[in-house]
Amino acid sequence: MIRLLAAAASVLALSAGAFAQPGPGEGPDPELEAIEPSAERVNVGLASDQPQDIARYLLANGAISGRLSPDGEHVAVMSDITGVRQWWIVPASGGQPRQLTFGNGATFAAWAPDSSGLIYGADNDGNEQEAYFRISLDGLEESRVLDAERGAFRTFGEVLRDGRRIVYASTERTGLHYDMYVMDLETGEREMVFEGEYAFWPHPVSPDGRWLIMSERVGEDSNNLYLLDIDSGETRTVYEPEPRANSTDGGFAWAPDGSGFHLATNQDREFAALAFYSLESGETEIIEEAEFDIQNVNRCGPDGRFLIWTTNEDGFIRLHGRDLQDGSDLAIPELDEGVYTVSCEGESGKATIRVNGWRTPGELSVWDVASGETTVVWAANLAGLDPERLVRPESVRMTARDGVELQGLLYLPREDARTEDGPPPVVFDVHGGPTAQSVVGFEGPAQYLLNRGIAVFKPNVRGSTGFGRTYTTLDDRENRLDSIADLVDMLAFLREDGRVDADRAAVKGGSYGGYAVNAVLATFPGEFVAGASLYGVADWVSALEVASPSLKASDRIEYGDISEPEWREFYEENSPINQADQITVPVLYSHGVQDPRIDVYETEVMVRTLRENGVRADYIRIPDEGHGWRRLSNRLFYFRREAAFLEEMLSE
Repeated sequence: MIRLLAAAASVLALSAGAFAQPGPGEGPDPELEAIEPSAERVNVGLASDQPQDIARYLLANGAISGRLSPDGEHVAVMSDITGVRQWWIVPASGGQPRQLTFGNGATFAAWAPDSSGLIYGADNDGNEQEAYFRISLDGLEESRVLDAERGAFRTFGEVLRDGRRIVYASTERTGLHYDMYVMDLETGEREMVFEGEYAFWPHPVSPDGRWLIMSERVGEDSNNLYLLDIDSGETRTVYEPEPRANSTDGGFAWAPDGSGFHLATNQDREFAALAFYSLESGETEIIEEAEFDIQNVNRCGPDGRFLIWTTNEDGFIRLHGRDLQDGSDLAIPELDEGVYTVSCEGESGKATIRVNGWRTPGELSVWDVASGETTVVWAANLAGLDPERLVRPESVRMTARDGVELQGLLYLPREDARTEDGPPPVVFDVHGGPTAQSVVGFEGPAQYLLNRGIAVFKPNVRGSTGFGRTYTTLDDRENRLDSIADLVDMLAFLREDGRVDADRAAVKGGSYGGYAVNAVLATFPGEFVAGASLYGVADWVSALEVASPSLKASDRIEYGDISEPEWREFYEENSPINQADQITVPVLYSHGVQDPRIDVYETEVMVRTLRENGVRADYIRIPDEGHGWRRLSNRLFYFRREAAFLEEMLSE
């Protein structure tokens, strides 16, 4: 018998009668019974070698991101150690961190070219409608650069080399289309330098301040690429690939003389290769390629001497680098296994490396590229957990019913964590996106379940990134349900494999992963014994109609144009909201009221339908969150209840 969570009672099944319910965009239904966060004591449990509350696994944390100053002297670090995401400053040589921002919750930050301070963004409770602020390095001077505008979404580009202007994209003109703006920080004057349609994103500007790399999103996995003269508004096409391809996910690195830029692109190939685009010739030279995607393209040091990149190998990231002066490979520092994020700016020859690994929740180091020395400036904190009890995943591959090779990461509990004979039950944890990938980053809730004797499987169904350009397109449009069938085929593989008890399998996921939970429980009843759907899509018709502007363009490629009768009919038939009466197992639902991507209405209709059919549908509604849980207090509140629910459902 699996021991139930000691620190939290099982979530009670709630029931509700029929009420008139709000529609999309009208907010939550106040009459629908839901569990909402309340003030409660944070109990971190017992010693790390004993059964404990999930809190320690959520309190284990580190740097969320890091940006090295252009002069190489300081690092801006995003951390939620206070319970809310804020920016901190730490010397690049190591030392005491100093909190720089104190607002509602920071999003991005960009250094001023002279390293004197930052431009940063913040939104309200995850609504993704940012205001911009300017703050000095010592934190003594701060001003609002740009107010948030209701319904206006923005994407920040960078601070231009003159230190006076910023470039960003915004939907403020129409509420739907992203236009490109340049703003003078001293006068506050803004000029629209490019009028866009749907999703256009800004990327780095050339060293002379003339050319902005600009992408047009034409699919969740693809884009067109242009150069925009920010003074004249002239545009120049770099790539308009057919079939579609991606040239933005790996980053961009301008040559110091502005002759071109390095990037990673999968145009005309399955995996993203390291390339150099020449402005003069308009041609692309392939520098490095592999049977994996290349990512994290950076160039820094005197005269741009060092070129750095990573490869994504089944979710395990490897670091690479080259000295462009003599062509030699760089000496790569020893790092904990996991996911690496690199920031390398200016001529200092230093880079920040963030490691987020299965036992390293966000360690940030400064790497002196020339000497090879590294200095940890923000250590990962395991909150008293024993690292020897944390579980390394194994990459496993299997074949779907139609012959497509699938992949996932399998975590098996340690023998001393198991509480029963025989193979352990398993939780499928489906990533969102769907153009995303399960990788080997630190997962506190997963490691908690493993320490309770429950296996965790993180599937990369078709449509996931990281396995080639073709694989990412296999769930497009009418093939949507093939990715849902993949979950059942993966479960069948694990049943035959025998290392988990596939007859005691639950499925959870957030966003698109939440849709996958709804869909697999409705379409393939009897395969999973329970589900947990976090802010998931239930009604594709309303979801595609009210999608945030950043998703509109890619949705037409990924799902089809919902304004066309054939696609409206397809999604009316294949939306979980119209199949909810086929769900017969308990489901834990949750949603943030401020979610700008998926309306809370969709979750509430699922909850109501299941309850009316006599099926247990627990519901957690979080008023001060958007598309995901940012606040520590809300994460503690939610994951305690999710863990209790899953343990109850998987107990014998």
